[in-house]
Formats: sequence, C-alpha cells, structure tokens
Amino acid sequence: MHRPYMKAKLQVILRVVLLLAGGFYLSGCATAYLKDYRGKPFQDSRYQRGAQEIPGHVQCAYYDLGGEGVAYHTADTVNHGSGALNPADGTYLNEFRMKEAVSTSYTKFHDAIDNNPYNRVQPPEGQLYVGWTAPGEWFNLTVEVEQAGVYSIDLLYTSNRGGTISLDRNGKPLVSPINIISTRNGQDPIAWRQWHHWNVMTNIAEAKLPEGRSVLTVHILTEGNMNLAWLDFKRKDK
Repeated sequence: MHRPYMKAKLQVILRVVLLLAGGFYLSGCATAYLKDYRGKPFQDSRYQRGAQEIPGHVQCAYYDLGGEGVAYHTADTVNHGSGALNPADGTYLNEFRMKEAVSTSYTKFHDAIDNNPYNRVQPPEGQLYVGWTAPGEWFNLTVEVEQAGVYSIDLLYTSNRGGTISLDRNGKPLVSPINIISTRNGQDPIAWRQWHHWNVMTNIAEAKLPEGRSVLTVHILTEGNMNLAWLDFKRKDK
C-alpha cells in the first residue's frame, strides 16, 4: 500500500479515536458529577414532576432540594420574600419555600405592582421567582433534556441595576457570562417599583445540551438585585 495514503489513513483513525476518547471522558465526568450530587429535583404539594423538562420553561423558584452548599448558596439565612414581605398566612404563594434561605416571591396584580405600565412585558399573575439576589450566590436546577441539540435561551426577569449571570452544566461552564439589561425606568414615580419592571431577554445564550439528566447552575456574578423567573430553552437545530 502507498505510504502517504497509509499515513493519512492512520491520522484519520487517530483523530476518531481521540474524539471518541474525549467524548467518553466528558461523559464520564458528567456521570461522576450526577452520581456524587446530593441535591434532588424540587417537588411539593403542587409541583410533582421532579426534574424540569427541556425544551420548555425552567422555573428558577423550583431550584433543587438539598440546602445550603448543595442545592444553592445564598448570602444569608433569611427568605426575604416568603414569610417576610409576603406574610405567613397559610396561602401557598405567601409561604412558598419560606423555611429555605433562597429568597422567593411572586408577581402581584394589585396596586399596579407587577402589572405596572412600566413593564416591557407583562408577566403572568402569581409567577414565582427568585429575588433579592447578590453577587456570589447560586442555585441548581435539575433538568431532563428530551433530545440532544443546540438550544437558545430566553429569560424572564427584572433588574434595577443590570449585572451579569452565568450558567454551568454539571459543574462546568455551559455558556459565556451573560450581561443582563437593566429594566430601570426613570419615568416611574414610585422608587421601589424599579424592582418590578419585567422584561424578557431573548436568546441570551445558545447551549449545546445532551439528552437526559443534567444539573444547571445559575450564578449571580455582578450587581445582583435581580428577580429571576424562568429560563426558556428552545431547540434550534430541528
């Protein structure tokens, strides 16, 4: 057999072997992460499905069970929304996860709070969200991806100051840091409502996701004081 041809063929075979080995290594890392992970998908009396499905809306308030240092990290031990701003009155929304340290609340349509005229988009009434965020905080979301592929990501949020977030998958960076556009509007005469101007940022990132279970981590990198409602994953490469 001609030597240059043989050499080229061996190079192709070597590349295939290296690619397969790399794939097995990354797959092994993912498997090890999931095996060692002590968090669990969120479930309660109303939400029974467990791992959130992709494609679809991944709700931030349905962050994983497992507590501080496992399912999330937060700057203090107080839920400033449920049971505090929202009095513990026996209702589901007011007491949602009130004994956990991640601060959660929901959109309210009385007194033009979250249905105010300064919204860029109007959120659903009673939409749960993670709020009172601070740099250095993070929370995990267990997801089940229906089919491997590239997904675009939209975000329903508010942000008085702008800032930066990032997304990991199984402990590794999934996308580059994401700059969040401020929703502040100087025309609003009510100062506290600057934290209630809702917007959807479309295609904040594109992520390649494998089929099956993954743990996504949302990191607050800069500024904080964002309200994060959901991440919407849409398949691009159909």
